[in-house]
Amino acid sequence: MLGLAIAGVVSAAAWVYLVAAHGGYWLTGQRLPGTARSAATPATSAATTVGPGSDAGSRAWPAVVAVVPARNEADSLPVTLPTLLRQDYPGEFRVVLVDDGSDDGTGPVATELGEKSAGDGGAALTVVAGRPRPDGWAGKVWAMAQGFEAVGDTPRYVLFTDADIAWGPTALRDLVQAAEADDRDLISQMVLLRAQTPWEQVIVPAFVYFFAQLYPFAAVNDPRSRTAAGAGGCMLIRRSALEAAGGLAPIRGALIDDVAFGTLLKRNGSRIWLGLTTDIRSARPYPNLASLWHMIARSAYTQLRYNPALLTGTIVGLLLLYAAPPAGAITALIAALTGSAAGATGAATAVTGFAGLLGWVLMTISYLPMLRLYRLSPLRAPALPFVALLYAAMTADSARRHYSGRAVSWRGRAAERV
Repeated sequence: MLGLAIAGVVSAAAWVYLVAAHGGYWLTGQRLPGTARSAATPATSAATTVGPGSDAGSRAWPAVVAVVPARNEADSLPVTLPTLLRQDYPGEFRVVLVDDGSDDGTGPVATELGEKSAGDGGAALTVVAGRPRPDGWAGKVWAMAQGFEAVGDTPRYVLFTDADIAWGPTALRDLVQAAEADDRDLISQMVLLRAQTPWEQVIVPAFVYFFAQLYPFAAVNDPRSRTAAGAGGCMLIRRSALEAAGGLAPIRGALIDDVAFGTLLKRNGSRIWLGLTTDIRSARPYPNLASLWHMIARSAYTQLRYNPALLTGTIVGLLLLYAAPPAGAITALIAALTGSAAGATGAATAVTGFAGLLGWVLMTISYLPMLRLYRLSPLRAPALPFVALLYAAMTADSARRHYSGRAVSWRGRAAERV
């Protein structure tokens, strides 16, 4: 009981710090900056051709090119690509899709969708056939680099997005407005992930919650902080800033490309911003626990830099932070009900129960905003320790896969370990 009491006190103290002083990571109010400005007037702009839908009296908006790395995405594209091509953006906008060695007809499907969109007045689409991946490059980053190469020197901004992302009609306009108004070289939004199946509803909100705990958005957005990250489904980057940072070559081997992307830019002196959105959504389905498990396990040990010490510390930390509070509260309750706590043991039991309950309550409160964002019942919040245990198991399995020689992959392509 004494050991559980100590663990409970340490965990409760950690939760007090996390909720009160860890950058408000658990809140969901980090939304696009500068959106109070008129959507028809960017703060600054390069001279570009204004496209359909612009106001006659508005200044020209900067040119944007979207880069979409796509591998075996023939099923996703009919749902997502038209939403990108039909953006209500007043300036020049076009899309480059890189077909990275797909064997399901991704390229022809994209071409057909692009032709249909062009006939309806949508953005122009260029489909680029991906070249063989050089040694040392991760598959997705290589596809992104080829797309960036095809962008040319015209656009002020490049939008990196994924083939499974569906866009609200004015999402691009809002991104550019925010970048211009708040003078940010990178505007990245964590898209709303799909949470429809029972297991998606268990795993997905926690995934975003844990990500924000690792990379508090307020700290990412603070130029004085070293914390940096991005969200790969939506990254609007000022082209000149990416070129000044050396392009994508410095992160060529990154398997977690969005975090590496944000880190590269911030270390190079760029002002970056990361937040949440409900206007941009992922259409990627994860119908069962196995698919979600693979999604987490393929990159968890990479995040820990394949370091056994970091792996051990992470799993111990997850158990201490998430499992100790409910374990302490339940153990103390059982001891009180059975009358087994007396004397010194009774004092330890009281401390265990109070600390455990405090930690559990604080973690439950901290999870409520994320559940609200995903429109899920607040009654799920007390079960966060169970979800954390699943993530601990996924992290351990990620290490097992690494040491057993099972390669991680992007859309079916094995990635080199660096």
